[in-house]
Amino acid sequence: MEHLRAACKAKLGATETYVEDWSAFNYKIGGKMFAIIGTDGKKKPLISLKCDVGESEILRQQYEDIVAGYYLNKQHWNSIYYDNHRVPIELIEELIDHSYSLIWHSLPKKKRADILKNRGGVKPRLP
Repeated sequence: MEHLRAACKAKLGATETYVEDWSAFNYKIGGKMFAIIGTDGKKKPLISLKCDVGESEILRQQYEDIVAGYYLNKQHWNSIYYDNHRVPIELIEELIDHSYSLIWHSLPKKKRADILKNRGGVKPRLP
């Protein structure tokens, strides 16, 4: 889990907060969530990420441990059970990038400019 937390926190302008009610770490950019790391009702660890609708379905068909978003919009979010290592960590990292990119591009230009200004003007690496 620490590796995934570090990957989310490393994103330009990302904020991490712990949400007590969810027992989960919440990651946002510009006030919009791009990742949640927590557990399901059976205490199985998972990460939930925003995903392109078409890609979401393909991933769910390819990987048993990628399911519709846990307590999230099932069309736009995937939850990934990562503790058994059946989903390659490289894929999870790519999906973190993808989720961040979706949210970054949905932000108003002014909000993106403010984030860049506050971070020294370095643009994020977006897929």
